[in-house]
Amino acid sequence: MFQSSMAMLTSIGVLASNVSAFAAAGNGRAAQADVRADQGVLMSEAEAAELLNAMVPLFRIRPVIEDSCRFGGSWESLHAPNGKGWAQFHMVTRGSCVVERPGLGPQRLEAGDILLLPHGDSHLVRSEVKGAAGRVSTGVRNGVRQRATVDAAADTELLCGRFLFETSDENPLIAALPDEIVLRTAGEPLLERFRRLLLDIREELDVGRAGSEMVAADLARALFVMMLRDHLTERASANGTLSLLQDRTTARVVLAILGDLARDWTLDEMAEVAIASRATLVRAFQKRASVAPMTFLSDLRLAVARKRLAGTSDPIAKIAAEIGYASESALSKAIMRRYGVRPGALREPGQHAPVVNFDTSSPNSRS
Repeated sequence: MFQSSMAMLTSIGVLASNVSAFAAAGNGRAAQADVRADQGVLMSEAEAAELLNAMVPLFRIRPVIEDSCRFGGSWESLHAPNGKGWAQFHMVTRGSCVVERPGLGPQRLEAGDILLLPHGDSHLVRSEVKGAAGRVSTGVRNGVRQRATVDAAADTELLCGRFLFETSDENPLIAALPDEIVLRTAGEPLLERFRRLLLDIREELDVGRAGSEMVAADLARALFVMMLRDHLTERASANGTLSLLQDRTTARVVLAILGDLARDWTLDEMAEVAIASRATLVRAFQKRASVAPMTFLSDLRLAVARKRLAGTSDPIAKIAAEIGYASESALSKAIMRRYGVRPGALREPGQHAPVVNFDTSSPNSRS
């Protein structure tokens, strides 16, 4: 375990860089970059590594490995919405299950699938077999809760936990993440790598050696980055910000914006960062996300503003200054145009998306 932990920490050391390093990488002629952007070629592994080098410093993550589950027959596990800054994940190591989220249809997960909910939304994980849920026993071993069905032999196993984004309020990249990321890793060596890394994190937290907390945090960050890397390099159908991060030209701009959202960006400055002409940059954004670069910037700012308003008590003027609006009035007008309400209304519970109120007193539930 220790050797694999050290190997992963070495990888973290290689990954740790900054946004400017990625933006400056590959300083070839702009004309060559234009040709590449117009072709819409996905990033190579080396280019994906450059992207990750830029993304890693934007995250500070603390892990919580919570449940090792062995279920059979009819079962369900209810998960209430998490607090601000928490992301949840479920890794199916054997069998299959179904995940239901408020307002969405059921989604089947099977062995090798990993579900990440970056915003910690409420959800239900259940068996494919419907019926009255059986009894579930609960114990603790090595600091991790062990959950198992009592009346049926286990045919499904999951490893579940959470990440705490320690800078969620100030991090626009977290706000830009989709509501869910699903990785299908069946038949790939990636699953074993994820499993080994999760065990390394759990061991570090359980043993409590000097520096364990720092090692576990770096391993958790590595796990999260590995998931993003796989999503970016293998899932060409990604939409929105993640789709833009799949292309070298648009990724340079997105990361530069995320690194300095308060900057008074112009299209010329974006093109300079992208090492491309303005026309090529516009085409690349349209191809990847069906949006113009300046519209993407505006959408991102408003998405971050809405999340900050709903999840914090920060003054509107402070939020406006930190995401690139000249004044509180300018942000208020932009929110009114987009959402049809004043900023204060976004702080009210009635303006939030409905969530399922799970009964966390049940032995089959977790908050």
